[in-house]
Amino acid sequence: MRISTTIFLTDETITPVRLARELEERGFAGLYLPEHTHIPVERSTPYPAGGELPAEYGRTLDPFVALGQAAAVTTRLGLGTGITLVAQHDPIDLAKQIATLDHLSGGRFTLGVGFGWNREEAADHGVEWSTRRELAQDRMALMRALWAAEPTAYKGEFGSVRASHAFPKPAGGAPRTLVGGAAGPKLFSQIARYADGWLPIGGRGLSEAVPALREVWEKAGRDPGALQVVPYAVLPTPGKLAHYAELGVEEVVLQLPPEGESEVLRVLDEFGQYL
Repeated sequence: MRISTTIFLTDETITPVRLARELEERGFAGLYLPEHTHIPVERSTPYPAGGELPAEYGRTLDPFVALGQAAAVTTRLGLGTGITLVAQHDPIDLAKQIATLDHLSGGRFTLGVGFGWNREEAADHGVEWSTRRELAQDRMALMRALWAAEPTAYKGEFGSVRASHAFPKPAGGAPRTLVGGAAGPKLFSQIARYADGWLPIGGRGLSEAVPALREVWEKAGRDPGALQVVPYAVLPTPGKLAHYAELGVEEVVLQLPPEGESEVLRVLDEFGQYL
């Protein structure tokens, strides 16, 4: 099983360069970074985990800039977003960012797609909350048109692009794409439609959810062996990782604390037992 990590990198934590070098030297498989452009002070949306929203949410580094630094000082480390709030981006700009990072890193990028929980943040980006999932799906289709080998036009419900010259291309034609979110028919349908797999936060309830996702996946005509389930932001135990392996999980993403260098390196030392 590949052991990757995620962390809220901020202006107060270990730096992307230091962390990326340590991860690669220690043999970790990847680094996934979350995204929040801003956190409105006047917010009625509750924090999904309950209680006060941790301070790091409002201090998060831009994941693409940080991953670009990580790519420049490594050669093997996987690089991913966990997750990109696709609905909050201009899809033409985002397609260029993704393609550039994947190209420069030699095809090491994984696009984690998410739909968000913070209504106020999304509203400031002009996102209508009730249709954010459909908007994200539309923007994914537009980006795939720009990544296509030949100039390809796209016209969707929310946006369009003319057939265009758009280089560089992602190294494999499109980056590996994993969709985050809670288990359910709507999410599983979207995964089967345009993604390579699921990024379940915390990894709970997979014994029931994975078979349900496989059923939707196969009914959509997807290759049964191609589905990827990557538990995300996991606090590990040996038993938990053994259970994931029994379910066919080949990669897990462990949660690092949003702390300075000494504390993050201490936790990496602890996580070394799972490599």
